[in-house]
Amino acid sequence: MKTVLALAQVVIKELYRRKDFYVVFVLTILIGVVMALAGLLKERETIVQDLKEVCLLLIWISSLLMAVGMTARQMPAERDSRTIFPLLAKPVTRAQVVVGKFLGCWLAMGIALLVFYFCLGLVSASQEHQWPVLLELQALWLQWVFLAIVIALVLLGSLLISAPSSNATLCLLLVVGVLLMGRYLGNIALEYREPLRSTIYSLYFLLPHLDWMDVRQEVVKNQGLIDWADFVLTTIYGGLYTAMFLFAAWLSFRRKALN
Repeated sequence: MKTVLALAQVVIKELYRRKDFYVVFVLTILIGVVMALAGLLKERETIVQDLKEVCLLLIWISSLLMAVGMTARQMPAERDSRTIFPLLAKPVTRAQVVVGKFLGCWLAMGIALLVFYFCLGLVSASQEHQWPVLLELQALWLQWVFLAIVIALVLLGSLLISAPSSNATLCLLLVVGVLLMGRYLGNIALEYREPLRSTIYSLYFLLPHLDWMDVRQEVVKNQGLIDWADFVLTTIYGGLYTAMFLFAAWLSFRRKALN
């Protein structure tokens, strides 16, 4: 476990040196400015909700782009700089490398999400005069679970596709496609005959339902806490898909010739 944590720490330090976290601070300032504008406008309650929805959308888009970008270059960078050879020459297994890279990216995104949601909650509370802390913590956690699936998927892709840009593009298209269309595949399947109907149904059940982790509307409208049973089951569901992608990444890395 110490080896995995050490690898994760190296990833986080590398992201800091590459100034990736500067994006976090810039977006945080942008969120604060956008939400502060609500106090200058009429129909304040409606405007606050609309701006809060925009800010949450910005958080989702920016965190997704950051997660995909930073993860896609982890394994190729190790291979291109040839630092993977002295790393594996130490008593470090390939499984530990995969888990360490994943954990570093995931923890980095957790730090970013904490900053984003704290800023959003602080500014929106100053406008709405209430702060649903538990609801926002639930939303933050579910988005972090969503990013765990994405990071594990991109890490797997980086071991199958050599070019980081190609891997990042394909994973982004897949994730956005599942987010936008995944929930509708069951209804779309009814419009077709066999065997296409069964194929679409198979995709509906096999692809991860990333939309289950998107609770932005509940936060915007302050609809109350998410049912804890649903919350726990969604967390377990996300954890299973994350573990599956990480296991596939380990299998791929174990069989991969580094030369």
